[in-house]
Amino acid sequence: MKKIFISVLSLFVSGVSYAAVDNALVGRAEKYLNSITGLSGDFVQTSGSRTDRGTFSMLRPGRVRLDYNDMPVQLIADGRDLYFFDKSLDQITTVPLTSTPAGILIRKNIDLKNADINVVETKSDANTFSLKMNLRGQEGLGNMTVVFDNKPVKLNSWSVVDATGARTDVAFYDMKPKTNFGKNYFQIQRHKTVSKSNGDDFYD
Repeated sequence: MKKIFISVLSLFVSGVSYAAVDNALVGRAEKYLNSITGLSGDFVQTSGSRTDRGTFSMLRPGRVRLDYNDMPVQLIADGRDLYFFDKSLDQITTVPLTSTPAGILIRKNIDLKNADINVVETKSDANTFSLKMNLRGQEGLGNMTVVFDNKPVKLNSWSVVDATGARTDVAFYDMKPKTNFGKNYFQIQRHKTVSKSNGDDFYD
C-alpha cells in the first residue's frame, strides 16, 4: 500500500525545464482557475502499468478529495494539510498542502506569474493547451503539467513526473460545477474497529 501512496502523492509533487512560455496561455489558465469555486467528476489515473479509477471533488480554497473505486484509500486536502487515508489499515499519512504544487490550483487567489509556482513551458494545439510548472526552490523534485480544454476552457488532465522520472497521469471526465458538498465531506472519517480472532475488522 505504501507504493500506492507514493504514486498518489506524486499527483501533488512537482523538475527543471526551460522552454517557451506563452503568457497569454498562462493568463487564460489563471483566469479559469480563479473562476472555479467547486468541481466534481470522475478520473482515471495511470502510473506505469497500473490504472485506477475514481471520483474527484474540489472546493476552493484548499479542499480536494479523490476516492478510488477499487482501493480502500482516499486522498483529501482540508485547506491546511493533504491526507492519504488507508481505510484498510485505518492509517493516515499527512503532508502540508503548501509543500505540494497542486496546492496552487486550489488557493484562494491563484497567481501563476508571481507566486511560488514557476511556469516553465506552455504548449497548445487545436483542442487543448498546457502549462508545465514546478515549485520555486524545489526544481529537482519533478514537474507537473496541467492540461486544459480550449473551447471552453476547462480542466482536462494533469501529469506529474517525480524526481526519479516516474510519471503519473490523471485524466478528468464529466466534470461539473458543484459547491453543495456535505459539511464534513473534506474531512477524514475514521473507521471504527472491532477486534476479531483473525484480526481487526473495519467498517464505516
